[in-house]
Amino acid sequence: MMEKGHHVEKKKGGLITMPFIFANEICEKLAVIGFSTNMISYLTSQLHLPLTKAANTLTNFGGTAALTPLLGAFVADAFAGRFWTIAIASIIYQIGMISLTISAVLPKLRPPPCHSNEVCQEADSGQLALLYMSLLLTALGSGGIRPCVVSFGADQFDESDPKQRTTTWKFFNWYYFCMGASGLVAVTVLVYIQDNIGWGWGLGIPTSAMALSIIAFGFGYPLYRKLDPAGSPFTRLLQVCVAAYRKRKVAMVSDAKLLYENGELDAAISIDGKLIHTENLKFLDKAAIVTKEDNIKAPNPWKLNTVHRVEELKSLIRMGPIWAAGIPLITASAQQGTFSLQQAKTMDRHLTKSFQIPAASISVFTQISMLSTIVFYDRVFVPVIRRFTGLERGISFLTRMAIGFFISLLATFVAGFMEVKRKQVALEYGLIDNPHTIIPISVFWLMPQYCLHGIAEAFMSIGHLEFFYDQAPESMRSTATALFWLSISAGNYMSTLMVSLVHKYSSGHGGSNWLPNTNLNRGKLEYFYWLITLLQFVNLIYYLFCAKFYTLKPIRVHKGEDDQLKEDVIELTSRV
Repeated sequence: MMEKGHHVEKKKGGLITMPFIFANEICEKLAVIGFSTNMISYLTSQLHLPLTKAANTLTNFGGTAALTPLLGAFVADAFAGRFWTIAIASIIYQIGMISLTISAVLPKLRPPPCHSNEVCQEADSGQLALLYMSLLLTALGSGGIRPCVVSFGADQFDESDPKQRTTTWKFFNWYYFCMGASGLVAVTVLVYIQDNIGWGWGLGIPTSAMALSIIAFGFGYPLYRKLDPAGSPFTRLLQVCVAAYRKRKVAMVSDAKLLYENGELDAAISIDGKLIHTENLKFLDKAAIVTKEDNIKAPNPWKLNTVHRVEELKSLIRMGPIWAAGIPLITASAQQGTFSLQQAKTMDRHLTKSFQIPAASISVFTQISMLSTIVFYDRVFVPVIRRFTGLERGISFLTRMAIGFFISLLATFVAGFMEVKRKQVALEYGLIDNPHTIIPISVFWLMPQYCLHGIAEAFMSIGHLEFFYDQAPESMRSTATALFWLSISAGNYMSTLMVSLVHKYSSGHGGSNWLPNTNLNRGKLEYFYWLITLLQFVNLIYYLFCAKFYTLKPIRVHKGEDDQLKEDVIELTSRV
């Protein structure tokens, strides 16, 4: 049944759609984590790139893949809708994975193999071009899947129904749990296959899984609750800015009730409720002041906008400082797939005398700790803490993020001491100048830093995702979810910048460097970790300040089947 004037299929959706949606996300994560986790090994051992160049390639890929969701969100919110954006993006992703698999299978698409005592031939420009093209296609595919799949999943629950509203915030925990579960398979099974059987199989399996997920996602089409695209959110934001600028000399109204409202005009972008006027950023209110030149029945949006549209822009601006606080945490966690992995490659990884785990599989501790924390948080922590706070979610997403920031700070702080310990053992056994010799210290010494990163992710990343979905205007939820991935993009690019600067300016006489290309034992990786720790400490103080003064989004909700508006303002402190 279609809700009149709103074009929302309200009788569809619900829990029955989750397997189809999660199948798509699980396979996408299986592919991207299965490759990116071990990508540093592929770039250094198969393409023979220098360590710092390989590390920057990895973080640049991660940054680009997290930047493209802005494009995908724009397409979904403005034109195609979330279902078709996910479907088309999945096909693009599939093409990229096929290309990547072919490049790993055909010997001519890689430089010739070499032994440890030989000078290895680095991949030529043609081979690198194929790699970058494949990565770009997967990044574009991810850009359509990532911002839409979480919003599309949450769309399956009707927020006007109190029972389903509770299910909506639990969905984020389930979503991240599925991401973590697929990551767990990727860093164990797929990484083992890549290291011991071959990259052809290691990439071919997730490629096949992605193809099956596209089919599964399509089968769920009749069941989905689909919201029609409400037009370009970026255009509406720009219209508010232009209208406010044009009326910058117009006197401010004495009463906010005099600002322009038009329920019919905003119907498509306020299905769950209308944003009400807030007192901050008042200069933008001038876009909603009615003058003699304005036609209130058919307004020109470049000259006159409703309060709801003005508040959409205000909401995104208020979210900006909180968004920025997530960047340093991503910079810290990005090191797990670069320098932390290189640490693991130099350490004893044997579980038995005949079996050793792949270096990239050490990140299994991140996945296990994250999954365990999510289950503990949902099943134990929230029911207990709810008795004290009275909040349905136990604690606000702002508090949840603060806990994550603090734990991430501990993770990089501990990582520095683990590197000191690793080098001490190398020195004791005279292996400082033997970078390819395994140091007799268990790789499980790295477990604390990986576990802390996983716990931090369970708190901060899910809280960040909840924050964007909850606080963003409903018509911009794909765009808001893209902001989550944009912070990941910025964090990866910040990592690239920090690695490049530290490598350049820490170089000294005799080839000494904090982050050397050839011999990590002669570096000062611990200093780099502690530099990131200092950055995170400053960021934590900044975040606490921003969270203290953050204004939660107030909304007036629609109630009743006849869509009559009731003037019940929901104070979001009760929702958060």
